[in-house]
Amino acid sequence: MWSGRSSFTSLVVGVFVVYVVHTCWVMYGIVYTRPCGSDGNCIQPYLARRPKLQLSVYTTTRSNLGAENNVDLVLNVEDFDVESKFERTVNVSVPKKTRNNGTLYAYIFLHHAGILPWHDGKQVHLVSPLTTYMVPKPEEVNLLTGESITQQQIEAEKKPPSALDEPVSHWRPRLTLNVMVDDFVFDGASLPADVHRYMKMIQLGKTVHYLPILFIDQLSNRVKDLMVINRSSTELPLTVSYDKISLGRLRFWIHMQDAVYSLQQFGFSEKDADEVKGIFVDTNLYFLALTFFVAAFHLLFDFLAFKNDISFWKKKRSMIGMSTKAVLWRGFSTVVIFLFLLDEQTSLLVLVPAGIGAAIELWKVKKALKMSVVWRGLRPHFQFGTYSESERKTEEYDTQAMKYLSYLLYPLCIGGAVYSLLNVKYKSWYSWLINSFVNGVYAFGFLFMLPQLFVNYKMKSVAHLPWKAFTYKAFNTFIDDVFAFIITMPTSHRLACFRDDVVFLVYLYQRCVAAVATSTVWRARRGRHPRGLGTGMELRPDSEHTTGGHEGTPDIPPAATWGLAS
Repeated sequence: MWSGRSSFTSLVVGVFVVYVVHTCWVMYGIVYTRPCGSDGNCIQPYLARRPKLQLSVYTTTRSNLGAENNVDLVLNVEDFDVESKFERTVNVSVPKKTRNNGTLYAYIFLHHAGILPWHDGKQVHLVSPLTTYMVPKPEEVNLLTGESITQQQIEAEKKPPSALDEPVSHWRPRLTLNVMVDDFVFDGASLPADVHRYMKMIQLGKTVHYLPILFIDQLSNRVKDLMVINRSSTELPLTVSYDKISLGRLRFWIHMQDAVYSLQQFGFSEKDADEVKGIFVDTNLYFLALTFFVAAFHLLFDFLAFKNDISFWKKKRSMIGMSTKAVLWRGFSTVVIFLFLLDEQTSLLVLVPAGIGAAIELWKVKKALKMSVVWRGLRPHFQFGTYSESERKTEEYDTQAMKYLSYLLYPLCIGGAVYSLLNVKYKSWYSWLINSFVNGVYAFGFLFMLPQLFVNYKMKSVAHLPWKAFTYKAFNTFIDDVFAFIITMPTSHRLACFRDDVVFLVYLYQRCVAAVATSTVWRARRGRHPRGLGTGMELRPDSEHTTGGHEGTPDIPPAATWGLAS
């Protein structure tokens, strides 16, 4: 009969497997399209006739183009070859209406060569905004000298304070175009809905053809590339890039763009949606599939580590063998990282999990300090529990480790903060303070894991640690290592992925030493007491605690302690 805990874990793993299989089936349905099997209701590709095409890009301030008036031609590619990749940068004239916080649109036409697009009945076209509205990012300055006054900041100082938080028009400097080049014959009775809205059909004789499928890749528009449109911006650069695309990749990209659009409809800002875009830009489908599976397992291990960690601390009644300083540091560091992400206006996709993690670590601090809150009216009063003799011994080792550690840690953190103040630009003094704290967390945070190693060494035991949660976190750490130099992230965060490996390997070494020492003592006792250990299995006098982490628990199981009495 399985226990409730094992049954719940099995249920979670089972749901995870079903989710992965279902997702693979859905992805297969997106990438694979069934071709037409009979000649009766088939839709042939117009590109198979090899027509001479021309690509034209116009700009206008109107979202609906009725005629050829009030449009500017910014790019004209004659003898356009759908198989040839290219990238061209042009200067676009910015109308006065757009400079006054207005919008500018690009109309992309694919039509027959030598014919104006509005005179060509077989042309296809799409419209895409070249501007978007965002609150401008605050200018960063040197806090001591006040350097870096730009045109954007000068204009911002002329505006009233209430207008500084209003969205302004930003320029999208990139326009990425694709044409589906597969000579694929669609079945008219089962056209995929995602591709159907991009298709334009014509009748040629007795056969129905679909015109070239033109597609604008909106995922390539990143927030980091946006440029604020000032009143003096009469011309702005626009990079137009083209590449062919297969039917499977086209359908996948349409679904991804629809997903990002849905996020924005649910209230996500463009910056939040940009975090999702970053997963797909400049990545091939095979790597995306690998990323999905790795992310799915990462999510599973995160959940299992979270469940076991919460379960461990929920039942925790004694801090014997546990470093209180390490728990306090984790609580402080997670709060600092959360405030740093908040100051950087990070996506909600990252900010919300960081906030939940900070709340959990603060709950652990409350458990570690044995703190309770008593309300007397509207005034809270904090009460702290008492420590046993063994817990005071643990606290003594913990304090001793922190004393040695402070000689190295504090000068490094203070030196780094002073260096960044002199050489790096920040938005405000608060931003400098939070960045200094978070740099200390990333660069030297692993040093605060050392007191727990010191306590383990002094108490000759590792049984008090939540090994299940550690194991799941270790799997995630190794997954992070694989993608540390592939996925875009700050250098400090990248190095932090590897620092955790070192500390976990030391924890693992201590556990292995405990297993070897316990096994040796166990065999010696079995030889001395043929009928079993009896009452001879006792801890040394300097380790008179029960290392199971709970008061009243039995003696330590094998492979948990290397401090057994001989």
